[in-house]
Amino acid sequence: MSEARLRPRKTGGIWLGLLAGALLVVLPLYADIHPVPLEKNTDSAKCLECHADKAKGKFVHTAISTGCTSCHEIRVNRDVTRVKLVTATPYGLCLTCHKDKNAAELKGKVHPPAVRECLKCHDPHESDNKFQLLKPSSGDQKENLCLSCHTTGLNVPQTGSRHAALDMGCETCHITHKTGEPGNLEFDFHLTKGPPALCVDCHDTKDETLQKAHRNQPFATANCVQCHDPHQSAMPKLMARFTHPPFADKQCELCHAPAKDGKVVLTQPDAKSICVTCHDDKAKQIETAKVQHPGAGGDCTDCHNPHASRMPDLPKTNGVDICLGCHTDIADLGKKAVHHQPAFAEGCGTCHEPHGGEREKLLRAEGNKLCLECHGPDSSPQLDKTAGVYKIFDGKVLLPDDYFRRSKVVILPLKYGKGHPVAGHPVSDVTDPTDVTKIRHKLNCLTCHQPHASAHSDLLVNDQENNTKFCNTCHKDLTLR
Repeated sequence: MSEARLRPRKTGGIWLGLLAGALLVVLPLYADIHPVPLEKNTDSAKCLECHADKAKGKFVHTAISTGCTSCHEIRVNRDVTRVKLVTATPYGLCLTCHKDKNAAELKGKVHPPAVRECLKCHDPHESDNKFQLLKPSSGDQKENLCLSCHTTGLNVPQTGSRHAALDMGCETCHITHKTGEPGNLEFDFHLTKGPPALCVDCHDTKDETLQKAHRNQPFATANCVQCHDPHQSAMPKLMARFTHPPFADKQCELCHAPAKDGKVVLTQPDAKSICVTCHDDKAKQIETAKVQHPGAGGDCTDCHNPHASRMPDLPKTNGVDICLGCHTDIADLGKKAVHHQPAFAEGCGTCHEPHGGEREKLLRAEGNKLCLECHGPDSSPQLDKTAGVYKIFDGKVLLPDDYFRRSKVVILPLKYGKGHPVAGHPVSDVTDPTDVTKIRHKLNCLTCHQPHASAHSDLLVNDQENNTKFCNTCHKDLTLR
């Protein structure tokens, strides 16, 4: 390769300068061409001669009162008039006034359109709906703005149930821009208030029918959405997707004695004593595991809901937050931009043995076998249609039946331990061709990837970006194979 190919030419700077100058000329072309000529300093009154409708609606954006040129800029080039926003993007413009809506500075989960797509929900000028919404947040699919993205309540099975509150409008329970402490249902789901306070606004806990349905057990302070889906369910009574068999079979007396003084009374001294009467295998695993999980030594209901859950294995909150309460070091990784789906969406138990195991860090498999259970070419999750789950790791892990489709799980085209990230690239230890008992280069999935989160896509180690600089950490001389 010639020296000229290795070194950038000195004329490159000149070309970059010319390109930058050309962009300055071209960029205004992205503005809309105004149908009639305007003076550069035209005032807002002139705009309203044609656009009076922008200031006459049931709900008018307060910015209209400050004048059109608060948001729009007039540019005149020779005989062509163009009108553009005073900022590069609509989102940037909105933030000049609505600084409290800056997703980069908000704590907790932000409603996705509110991250940078204000105009997906709002009209910037006027609307027949409050907050200048494009549509109301109630009504059927054609009328309801929320149902433009969400399908909640639209496809309820014939034997299922649908919450009547849906017909009252989404804003009955939700405040779209509400955010706060992660892991708190009130903020994670943008609720007007957290359960059960939100639920008891409509459902009287002293109602005899409701008390009978709960077998006269105290429920007024319970978290309703641990057992019930607040929108729709494939089962009656808005029951959560996954239920504990004794609860589903209405065998409450197996665990509960009649309530006393408004408090729950168990049939055994504590919850764990009840659980091990059926789950003695888990008790044995907790006690005899080579690598023990301290958290599993407590009460089973510290982590599990004994009645129902929206997730397999009945986690008390969800499969992620139930672990992050103790594992705060992993919780901190959640601040990074890109998350590994099992770690921050599905549940830590996808990869780790929560009750104790035989491997370091309670991993379910050794080395690459752990990752290839989902990402390998021979991955074969077993679908249990009756239970509505996929089973992996010999049935030890249950995943919702839409997991692989929803998560867009990537299957690697590996053959004989090679094929990722490009054809012929090894993914496991490279042996010496002159002596196969010797390892020339140690290699596994964690050589390149982080298992939990990263600042960039592909979860590369040290939060690096996917480019040749990353590859050069191993291939310094471009010859390493």
